[in-house]
Amino acid sequence: MIRSFLRKPMLPIAALAFAAASAFAAPVAGPAGNAFYTPPSPLPAGAHGDLIWYRTATVNLGAGAPGVKAWNVLYRSTDSREAENVVTGTVLVPTKAWSNIFQARPIVTYAVGTHGLAQPCAPSQQFAAGTDYENANIVAALNAGYAVLVTDYAGYTTGNIPTYLAGSSQGRAVLDIVKAAAQIPNVGIKATAKTAIWGYSQGGQSAAWAGELKDSYAADLNVVGVAAGGVPADFLTAARYLDGRNGSSFLLAATIGLAQQYPESIPFEDLASEAGLAAAADAKQICVFEALFKYQNRFLSEFTMGNLPLETLLSLPGIRNALTAQNLGKTKISAPVYQYHGQADWALPLGQAYDLKKKYCALGTNVKFDLLPGAEHIVAQFQAAPQVISWLGDRFNGKTAVGTCATTQADPVSNANPNDGNFVVSLKNWPLTASIGLKTLGQTITLPDTSTFSADTDMTAKQLKNGKLAVPDFVAKVNILLPIDVKLSVVPTTDASGTATLDNAGKLHVHGLQSANLKIQTVGSLGINIPTGCTTSKPVDFPIDFDGPVSSLGNGNLTFSGTTTFPSLSGCGLYGPLLSTLMSGSGQTYSFTVKPPAAKSW
Repeated sequence: MIRSFLRKPMLPIAALAFAAASAFAAPVAGPAGNAFYTPPSPLPAGAHGDLIWYRTATVNLGAGAPGVKAWNVLYRSTDSREAENVVTGTVLVPTKAWSNIFQARPIVTYAVGTHGLAQPCAPSQQFAAGTDYENANIVAALNAGYAVLVTDYAGYTTGNIPTYLAGSSQGRAVLDIVKAAAQIPNVGIKATAKTAIWGYSQGGQSAAWAGELKDSYAADLNVVGVAAGGVPADFLTAARYLDGRNGSSFLLAATIGLAQQYPESIPFEDLASEAGLAAAADAKQICVFEALFKYQNRFLSEFTMGNLPLETLLSLPGIRNALTAQNLGKTKISAPVYQYHGQADWALPLGQAYDLKKKYCALGTNVKFDLLPGAEHIVAQFQAAPQVISWLGDRFNGKTAVGTCATTQADPVSNANPNDGNFVVSLKNWPLTASIGLKTLGQTITLPDTSTFSADTDMTAKQLKNGKLAVPDFVAKVNILLPIDVKLSVVPTTDASGTATLDNAGKLHVHGLQSANLKIQTVGSLGINIPTGCTTSKPVDFPIDFDGPVSSLGNGNLTFSGTTTFPSLSGCGLYGPLLSTLMSGSGQTYSFTVKPPAAKSW
């Protein structure tokens, strides 16, 4: 199957009559079911960005989503070889009227990250199933009132092999969906509306490419900002970083996608061994999280004829040229750019992303770069969303963008875990927002805002380990007949441990236990001393249970809550019986929410 697809001829734009003389056929309602994704033959005449057909769609965007109207679209675009192609996508418009009657509803053309090469992985199909792992970011943009346009990119739904990581093709698909969406009858999207481009990882590459291409390819679009995170900016560096490591599935997919786009430069069927052909066939049938674990730590040489290593492949001029053709930072982006990257990124090197920032600055692009200190690749995607939404709002409101090109700071240095063993996401002193509910007293005690939680979630071994709860001693006002100040300590007795998994649908599952003693040091505004041994007679068990979207790792929704039992207090002297009555027993509640450390401008 790979061999037949790789040799499909590509026609130049000129031969496909992107000429003004061609008669443009008005878009029509498309067919139901998967027939929607099969382009009509022959195609009606037209130019890139022209809508071929559309249909209303039902989408499930998950918790917190506003009311929306949705459409699937099939539209013309252009690949990285200047050949016409046909792409699908989804148009999402909030049902609530836009608040500014003097301004067209702003548009966010949202470029998704790696979803996987199989057709059911494409955003338009995952929106319908309610399984898209990027829903949280899309919902954030919809809640801000923006129309959100999401391309499926080329080949994912239309019967071809996806041209995964072919930057120009992806960037053009991101731009062309704006023009296409404006042609859906009675939707109210204006092609001249203020438009922002947002994407992360593969989507960050796509967003940056769209920014670089905009002035020459889609000059009429009113692009006011480009937000690009986790960008693979230098493909040779990224390839070396991925080979044989946690993110090696991305390298396998890139080989398949770029071979489809550049068959003369990357003759896949001549280079791939039988194991390579089998792996490619398999990779085209699965989505990103299944591929991540199935192919992690695999060297590309395992899939090549004669076990050719990556460096030998990169020395071949055709392959090297195809990869370097995807590199960014060659063209000034005329709109302001917000770039961000996780300092603990295990998939894409921080250094090559920061080098891109410096290249853009040298070209005269206005860039603001944010470093996310505690964030690996997945966490950073969702942690940055509030900053992105705020930054985009400023662009839509016409505020001057303040960049960081003039910074005098030294280049940031990665603090990522080793990425050539198990896939481990570390929470290193993440801020903890926590509270404990005392059932008998009917009140809630809030823990200090300087509390933290650390842990290693080993997704390969499916383990939560090395969990450390750190709570400074604090004073809480407890209503014992009258409000009385009570100085408390929360002292962990063991490290938190349990299980941690990431399933194929992008759902995070954490189940473990944190045990701690509650210790009372003083009672009363005068600091009445309590014996130093006043503590729970045995540790309190706080179950750590979470089942939800992986986006919760980064967007502040990673919450462990429930009920537990506080054992009786011992060693409290004369106050023991009263304190035990008021502060012990079953049905006590707790809520622990952890989130990554705040971003730093760089």
